[in-house]
Amino acid sequence: MVKFVDEAKIYVKSGRGGKGCVSFRREKFVPRGGPNGGDGGNGGDVIVIARQNMSSLLDHHYKQHYKAENGENGRGKDQHGKNAAVLLVPVPVGTVVKDFFTREILGDLTENGQTLIVAKCGRGGRGNARFATSTNRAPRYAQPGEEAEEKTLLLELKLLADVGIIGFPNAGKSTLISRISAARPKIADYPFTTLIPNLGVVSYNEGKTFVVADIPGLIKGAHEGTGLGTKFLRHIERTKVLIHLIDLSPFTQRDPIEDYHQMNKELEAYSPNLIRKPQIIVPNKIDITEARQKLEEIKTCFKKLRIEVFPISSATGEGVKRLIEEVGKRLEMLRN
Repeated sequence: MVKFVDEAKIYVKSGRGGKGCVSFRREKFVPRGGPNGGDGGNGGDVIVIARQNMSSLLDHHYKQHYKAENGENGRGKDQHGKNAAVLLVPVPVGTVVKDFFTREILGDLTENGQTLIVAKCGRGGRGNARFATSTNRAPRYAQPGEEAEEKTLLLELKLLADVGIIGFPNAGKSTLISRISAARPKIADYPFTTLIPNLGVVSYNEGKTFVVADIPGLIKGAHEGTGLGTKFLRHIERTKVLIHLIDLSPFTQRDPIEDYHQMNKELEAYSPNLIRKPQIIVPNKIDITEARQKLEEIKTCFKKLRIEVFPISSATGEGVKRLIEEVGKRLEMLRN
């Protein structure tokens, strides 16, 4: 299995500019040939580029240093030094690039092929031929190349999904995404079965699709890093709609209404923008007799909050078609 890495620290350094050359034309029968020192070449930029065929920052977990080549020095006979090649650092689409020390956001790469210059090259120095004037016909100086730029960067991957499935552990997130898409996450009856976000493509309304992600590791204190907390909360920042699964199973001995409020507290504590996202409240596991009996009570509680619920069984598929139609309708409203 490919390891999912959504955060990486890397060091980048651009190329230094080549030195300008001090040189004079020396040929037979040309006693006053004049200066002919060439310019130094530019160093290489370091550019981060988004690649659609990458799904993780795993490569940067192993390789953490990226250094571009220096520009060539200038030479005599007006020969300029060669410019160094650009150094490309590929990352997955959806990567946010930050300064590691200040946490300043340098760029957010959300489209395939999008680029960001993270370390600007040093320009090559000018040779002495550039400084010849009518009053100074034999300049004996040239410029040194500019120094390289170096930075330590933090790369953070945020998944690009239209819909995020949230809920406490064992609420049925993985089962639901496996039923509505081709994604096949690990499913078991113990907490934190899912250790990485899973992406799936869901078809609806005659060929239209949306991308859905199940977000693992959200429990009380998640915004402070409890459980898998802040490691995965960032992945729902780009979503347009949230499916909020409420576990009605009697075996968990949880209070569904308390779970609903607690989850929203965690979202708001992490980012006020998350709590403003449209949520579809989905009581799950209604295939269990005790859960179905509890459903009417849950509906009444949410009705007081003026919230419509969409009960389902992600195990049997009951209510799932209606849920997908509602998600599609919400997305269409946001796009129009």
